[in-house]
Amino acid sequence: MLALAFLEWYYTRGWFSGYNLLGPRLKRTYYGFSVPILARTLFSPWKRIITISKGGLSTRFNAILDNIVSRCVGFVVRLFTIFSAFIICIFWIVLAIFQLIVWPLLPIAGIILIILGVL
Repeated sequence: MLALAFLEWYYTRGWFSGYNLLGPRLKRTYYGFSVPILARTLFSPWKRIITISKGGLSTRFNAILDNIVSRCVGFVVRLFTIFSAFIICIFWIVLAIFQLIVWPLLPIAGIILIILGVL
């Protein structure tokens, strides 16, 4: 009786509860990497490093160049962080698909391995 209750749970609620974990995993990764904030501040200067120019033309040119470099560094770092979050989300999706495929085969694999171990 207990084995039948386990199999009923395993092939119904257990299987779907494993699938239902995908949404929270993706959400945790999305907000853990702060993707909305990174996307909103994609072209902001890196660590708010801004040079204010006071003086002649060469000083202003150097300040503009420093600000452009700071924005480029910020863009690259934020872009790689968003890309990393995207790669991890793809990993979670592939893992969920693998789990959905392997989940129903695990009890059968256990029985087959016991039989092969006895022989």
